[in-house]
Amino acid sequence: MKQGDSSRSGGQVLVDALRIHGIDTAYCVPGESFLDVIDALYTEKDAIRLIVCRHEAGAVYMAEAHAKLTGEPGICFVTRGPGGCNAAIGIHTARQDATPLIVFVGQVARGNSGRETWQEIDYRHMYGHIAKWVEQIDDPRRIPEFVSRAFHVATSGRPGPVVLAVPEDMLVERVVVDDIPRYQRLQMQPAPDAMESMRAMLAQAQQPLVILGGGAWSRQAGDDMARFAEAFDLPVSCVFRRQDLFDNCHSNYVGEAGLGMDPKLATRISTADLIIAVGTRLTETATNHYTLLNVPKPRQRLVHVHRDAGELGSVYSAALMILSGMEEFAKAVSTWKPVADVPWHEWTASARADYLNNLKPTPMPGPTDLGAIMQYLRQTLPADSIVVNGAGNYAIWVQRFYQYRGHRTQLAPASGTMGYDVPASIAAKLVYPERTVVCFSGDGCFLMDGQELATAVQYNLNIVVVVVNNGMYGSIRMHQERNYPGRVYATNLRNPDFVALAKAYGASGELVEKTADFAAAFERARNHNGPALLELRVSQEAITPRTTITALRSGAH
Repeated sequence: MKQGDSSRSGGQVLVDALRIHGIDTAYCVPGESFLDVIDALYTEKDAIRLIVCRHEAGAVYMAEAHAKLTGEPGICFVTRGPGGCNAAIGIHTARQDATPLIVFVGQVARGNSGRETWQEIDYRHMYGHIAKWVEQIDDPRRIPEFVSRAFHVATSGRPGPVVLAVPEDMLVERVVVDDIPRYQRLQMQPAPDAMESMRAMLAQAQQPLVILGGGAWSRQAGDDMARFAEAFDLPVSCVFRRQDLFDNCHSNYVGEAGLGMDPKLATRISTADLIIAVGTRLTETATNHYTLLNVPKPRQRLVHVHRDAGELGSVYSAALMILSGMEEFAKAVSTWKPVADVPWHEWTASARADYLNNLKPTPMPGPTDLGAIMQYLRQTLPADSIVVNGAGNYAIWVQRFYQYRGHRTQLAPASGTMGYDVPASIAAKLVYPERTVVCFSGDGCFLMDGQELATAVQYNLNIVVVVVNNGMYGSIRMHQERNYPGRVYATNLRNPDFVALAKAYGASGELVEKTADFAAAFERARNHNGPALLELRVSQEAITPRTTITALRSGAH
């Protein structure tokens, strides 16, 4: 650069834009298609921390988890072709989980586009349905414009992922361009007349139920919803893998509306005369495959509160639809005058009693009892601990028997994607190094992104990874036993020695084969300087907390 030259490379303009928009951490698997960005990040390494991962799926999962924890868009860089393809699973997760995410994908040089150049993909077509917005930046002068728009799109309405392709020659081109100020979040106030209608509907109710879910929640919004619930003694449920939106120890919390929910809670949802659904889309996981609320017109009077107008009325014809941000709605209802003589005190108390009863684990077949282990962790982990899990039947024990006691103490994919657990745990420890992070992973789940244990070792992150090893794809086996009795096929797994594998990565590893040995092993893992893995050997017979394989087989015939 000549003295007095104010030009910058496209890569530097992009990194400067990220810094202006408040980004302090980015995740990547490096690639030659965005080398100039990496060079610019070297220049800004004191301002933006770059976390280098081992697979693009892991990198995008980390960025998605980072966004869940901070409320700011997660940032990830992947290379063209294979890198962009590997990133798809994390982008889909961000879409279904309503998580703000921006993925920059390296692209072939502009002059070679359209020739099926080496590793070339048209990302507009590839991600057109999954992402909220997909575009390619062909002019480096427009980088500030595109990045600003990406932040606004990712965080507006129902949050979600944005994909921007960045051709490698565009990134090295030098330009003179002005930066754009940090993005702004729009305030979405609920309409006063809609709030008055909701108040009138609540005054007529006998058996109301509040259901919380979705993205874009803050700690303040959760606290305000708690004040509202207390003022009117309302029972509050949270949808699948959003249990940390409301303190599970609060006397108004009545359980998770999700896969494997308490049948008593399912009945309560079905028989409520008023449901106030805030933030959630009320998907099949929250409604037992759309059976608890009729589609399109529910039996119950439904007040549906959402921050995206496109979601309101898309599935349910609610009695009242309120377009609002979560913070704005929660603040509004938190100021309503308390009512002492509501007719549903017994309804709420009964729902709470059902939830507490559901916390009691029944004995699990085999020497290692996950219910008892979760009970131990519930009683001993600090309240601000972050408990992470991926997807599989093992997660039912985690979500049923643990109590999430604060905002963002649960990290789990509502999309039900496997392999999320280890990468998300790494992001959690990077965002909150002072907090305990416990990761639950199935044996199948762990081997999808377990290589990111190397990333945890590289950054010396003392996460505790608990691998639940039952030698099978448990959730698929459960459906197989129900629907194809006597024809078990393609679900058994021959696993590696997970303890030896952890040690090979440079982590601590320990095998736990019976419940009585877990507490001491867990404390050793938790106090280890660096990542630690505990392998739990559990019986295949223990397919869910409510049934066994033998019971499934007997019921199938």
